[in-house]
Amino acid sequence: MRFLSILISTTHAIIVLASGCGEPIAISSYLSANASAPVLEAFVSFSIELAFFPDFAGNLSAPNIFSNNLLNNLGNLTGTKPYIRVGGNTQDYALYNASLSVATNGIYNLSRSADYPTTLFIGPSFFESYATWPNTLFSHGFNLGNNQSIGQETLLATVPLACKALENGKLYNWELGNEPDLYSTSSQGPVRLSTWNESLYVSEWLNGTRTIKGLLAEACPNMTAPQNYGYLAPSFAGTNNHLNAVVTWHDNLDADKDIRLISSHNYIGGATQPGVTLQGTLMNHSSTVASIAPQLNESRLLANYSIPFILGETNSLYNEGAPGLSNAFGAALWGVDFNLWCASQGIRRVHMHTGTDYRYASWQPINTNKTTIGTKPPYYGNIAVAAMMGNITAANVSISNIPQSSIYDASYASYVNDKLARIAVINMREYNYTTNGSAPSARPSSSYSFSLPAGYASQITVQRLIANGSDAISGITFDGYSYNFELNDGKPVLLKNVTRGETLGIWGGVVTVDVPDSSAAILNIK
Repeated sequence: MRFLSILISTTHAIIVLASGCGEPIAISSYLSANASAPVLEAFVSFSIELAFFPDFAGNLSAPNIFSNNLLNNLGNLTGTKPYIRVGGNTQDYALYNASLSVATNGIYNLSRSADYPTTLFIGPSFFESYATWPNTLFSHGFNLGNNQSIGQETLLATVPLACKALENGKLYNWELGNEPDLYSTSSQGPVRLSTWNESLYVSEWLNGTRTIKGLLAEACPNMTAPQNYGYLAPSFAGTNNHLNAVVTWHDNLDADKDIRLISSHNYIGGATQPGVTLQGTLMNHSSTVASIAPQLNESRLLANYSIPFILGETNSLYNEGAPGLSNAFGAALWGVDFNLWCASQGIRRVHMHTGTDYRYASWQPINTNKTTIGTKPPYYGNIAVAAMMGNITAANVSISNIPQSSIYDASYASYVNDKLARIAVINMREYNYTTNGSAPSARPSSSYSFSLPAGYASQITVQRLIANGSDAISGITFDGYSYNFELNDGKPVLLKNVTRGETLGIWGGVVTVDVPDSSAAILNIK
């Protein structure tokens, strides 16, 4: 059976030619006994490059309201605002200058990186930025990379400043060192000898964290209590670098029992890797599965420590993303599939990395000579994931993968207190609205049928994540809402020319949803 239907996007009508339905996929009413553990509070979280944190948060005299609005939007869906990890590569470049009159002073060395300063000083006002976002938890990353005297002096000076800024319930966790598995091999310049190994890292990390605890005992003694003290670790760049995370645990990394979350980093590929494409690399479920498989293996090997495993830093393509890929709507669809796959496989929280002028950023916090302030396509993917989760603070939420036969399809079920609540469908077939300047062709669509258990309502409501095509960088909506900066400073604005409020009937226990190529839909089941 084939039929035509009309969907209205932000600015254009999209003609959708629907394909025939396959056999319905049976969905269980209750979560299976071998399903992954429920996600942690603030599953949708962020990692912000330390050098650019003041851009994102502002300061007490000029807080960044736009950023805060975007965080509030996510918090309104999941029950708590995203947790913010302040760290990244510049965490291990940051040195303290008590006389610095501004928050940061960075120097770019283009032979090392054009995207962030590799010489960085932070001043006292840097820590003001932790006071600008109400009801937000932060982790602060200390410098382990610089093991010279100036690095030790920075640790001694900044621990008291950081703890004062994060007292009274603002602390998420501490972090010491970013991607130490690359210290002896980094393309930005090694900071350890080739003899760097797991036992040396463990020794340095334990010495450093014990120094931090001693400084906290003097400056903020209440923050040494077990409920107020802990770390993200080991924060390795991946699973196949110079150091092995499992070996560090065997070498007693958690000797002091203060690691609260096992944190690893992951990127699907590199921004300049040959052969990286939107369809083949990002809008491709098999690519996500293959990328996360080593993380899942590592998490299984560490499962006996009974510490939740998270991605403390991740995004699409390392080296801050690629234009036309990481900043396109297709990357938002990738983000939905990636985050839900992680949740379905037992990764308990995901921090999407971001920075000023980064191509894969969910939003640009300020105007620069490179990038205009604004909400970027990946943010809409963040919103869709948050909507799929619902209020995590009010119930246990678990995500289960619904296998599809094509690598360009992905679907998931959300269970709230073990009962089916939502289904997400992502059609990742690439549809580009503009092709060599020519007019767009008719937009294909696929139909997805699910056999539901008895006892559910006769109608299901649909929320759609859609744009004019996978190559779009604007005109994106979720459930008819735009979060654009220019409309209402990032707060949701309901657009008048977007279809929403769609309902689907259940016929013979089966619901069928039509999803245009390069779009996603969430089915809300009551």
